[in-house]
Amino acid sequence: MELRVLQYFLAVAREQSISRAAQSLHLTQPTLSTQLKALEEELGKQLLIRGTPGSRKVTLTEEGMILRKRAEEILSLVNRTTSEIALSDQSIAGDVYIGAGETDGIRLLTRAAQNVQSQYPHIHFHISSGDGKDVLENLDKGLIDFGLLLQTADITKYEVLELPVRETWGVLMRRDAPLAGKEVIAPEDLWHVPLIISRQAFSSAMLSSWLKRDLSELHVAATYNLLYNGSLMVEEGMGYVLCLDRIINTSGDSPLCFRPFAPSLELGVYMVWKKYQVFSKAAEKFLNVMREELEASEKSRRDPFD
Repeated sequence: MELRVLQYFLAVAREQSISRAAQSLHLTQPTLSTQLKALEEELGKQLLIRGTPGSRKVTLTEEGMILRKRAEEILSLVNRTTSEIALSDQSIAGDVYIGAGETDGIRLLTRAAQNVQSQYPHIHFHISSGDGKDVLENLDKGLIDFGLLLQTADITKYEVLELPVRETWGVLMRRDAPLAGKEVIAPEDLWHVPLIISRQAFSSAMLSSWLKRDLSELHVAATYNLLYNGSLMVEEGMGYVLCLDRIINTSGDSPLCFRPFAPSLELGVYMVWKKYQVFSKAAEKFLNVMREELEASEKSRRDPFD
């Protein structure tokens, strides 16, 4: 399977038309059709459903959708590798890719990134959001250099750097909600109200343990992947979001407020990367700066009067 043919396939998937894709690729339509047919024969699967002569719209089969996702990942990795090799004998420059869950800990990474860019302005940072599962999958595929997690990772597969951040669980709600009058939220307060829970937390035992109930026994009105979407559900009165503090701004004239759990429930924040990872110069410089800043922070905490 050639990279060139994968690019052809992605062009067709993007344009939903062989003729339009051929124009964008500066190929004749018969040449492109022949390349796509050869790809299907090589894989032994139909990838495209050709439209009728009247519509000519092309759609992807299930196998075609799988190939589209994998082809995008493969070509992204090839482009990154090409760029890193091209820059390897130049001054420190390039791209650093970080996958992160929603956490206030991103502030620490941002400070380190700013520090790096003040010295090396041609280093650029790319942050992608996702839950822990997404982050680890992208790490394993080599699509990102570092991941920011709200959980420890398998130390046989990953290097782990714990950040001096603790995330607090609680409830995001409207200021006029019945529970807003409480300073803290106990498990029993949530047994009979509509809840909105993150996709990752829903599949873990952590919240069930704190709530003293299986989530299937509670009124889970919705799940979310990004908290901003969950906060909009709250504003519209759909329910109470179980989430981490300091991600949604509840100060000033915000219609929302946050109340912590009691007993408290906290999570650590960890930066992880694959063991034996060969970094680009840019990624290596970022990691060194992160370590230096964490060491300085720890020294300051131990010796506040130095």
